[in-house]
Amino acid sequence: MPRAAYLTPMLHVADVPRSIHFYQLLGLELTDYEGDASCPFWARMHSEGGDVMFLLAETPIDASNQTFLLYLYTDELAALREHLLRSDIKVSEIQRPEYMKSGEISVLDPDSYSVLIGQWGTAEHQRWERERRNRLARLENRQPSQ
Repeated sequence: MPRAAYLTPMLHVADVPRSIHFYQLLGLELTDYEGDASCPFWARMHSEGGDVMFLLAETPIDASNQTFLLYLYTDELAALREHLLRSDIKVSEIQRPEYMKSGEISVLDPDSYSVLIGQWGTAEHQRWERERRNRLARLENRQPSQ
């Protein structure tokens, strides 16, 4: 069956170089851009596990209308938070919600897109794998209702 692959979010942004700089602080690598080097109108950045693209918005960005949420993972949450603070980025305290007990921070990117970053190391991955296998087993064993 034909299928789509390589899911890559594309965000409209007010300033592509500003977005590149912000996401470089999160550890993403610029892999391509189009337009003048001093002011590209499109860019692609890569991180282990995915890419994101930025496209220069044709109309002003309305921060109150940003409904897109990005979720990233790190195995060094406290260190990443301190790095962002030293770079003058406003970032939340480390929270420990039920779904990410090892910790999570939130930050707004330059266009007010919400970016959540969760602690994801070996222990978290092993726990998730166990829980995921159990959930799938329960789903596979479920009988259709009569």
